[in-house]
Formats: sequence, C-alpha cells, structure tokens
Amino acid sequence: MFRRKFMGIFGAAALAMTGAMPLKAEAGQDIVDTAVSAGSFNTLVAAVQAADLVGTLKGEGPFTVFAPTDEAFAALPEGTVETLLKPENKDQLVAILTYHVVPAKVMSGDIAGKKAQVMTVQGDRLEVNARNGVKVEGAEVIQADIVASNGVIHVVDKVLLPE
Repeated sequence: MFRRKFMGIFGAAALAMTGAMPLKAEAGQDIVDTAVSAGSFNTLVAAVQAADLVGTLKGEGPFTVFAPTDEAFAALPEGTVETLLKPENKDQLVAILTYHVVPAKVMSGDIAGKKAQVMTVQGDRLEVNARNGVKVEGAEVIQADIVASNGVIHVVDKVLLPE
C-alpha cells in the first residue's frame, strides 16, 4: 500500500557528518528500536508513540525515515512540540511524522549529484537535493544510512513540515 517507485535520496559523497560518534543500528533492530537506542531521538520517539505509529514503523517496511534530532525539535517555536503531543492534535502530528517517511528503503548512493522529488507516506512529495551536500526540504542530512531491519534512517537537522 505504501510502496511506490521513485528515485533514491542521497549521494554518499555529499553527506555531512556531525562530530559525534556515528549512530549504528544493532543487528536485527527495527527503525523504532534503533531510534530509541540512539538516545538522540527522544522527542521523535515520544511523538511516534503519541501518534500511534510505533506499530507501523516496527512493521515489515521497508521505510526510509528522515529522523529529526532532539535539537531539531527544540528549534521549533516554543510550545510547538507540547501542542502537537496533545490528543486533540493527533491528526496534525500524524501528518507531520508521516511526511518524514518514504515507503521504500533508499540508501545514500542512489542519487549522488542529483535532485529528486520523492513521495512520502503522508502523500506529499519531498524535494531532495544531493548536488551540493544533501538537503531535504531545506533540512541538512547530518548522518545517512543507519540501516535497520525494516529500512534506513537518515538524520536531519530540522523538522520537516508539510504545507
């Protein structure tokens, strides 16, 4: 149902890395378990739980997740995260979170030096530019290719917001 053909997302040579130790998935861990064990996605994990998307992201996949760090969520206007986590805002939270998910496993080498528009689970397209660094809707990919049992995580420095 979520599977659609599209071009891949990143050029491996264009990836920017943080000075922190690179994240790695433990053998057999799915996307959710990988995010939990990383320790830098606490807000994302809380949002996925509040949106009842844990079961989906622990599912067969494959998925590509653009995972905003806790710092990316903290950069949102004050009170945004708290408001989104309220039960009455669940639909908006689901829309934002599924905008970060592509219904296929896309590794970094797939579009080196290219631009692409990719369909998200939410239904909108993301603009990906791997010509000079790697940006997804203006967010920089700061670590790519964290392989999980049901897909891959690419860490981004901003929360992606659908229009």
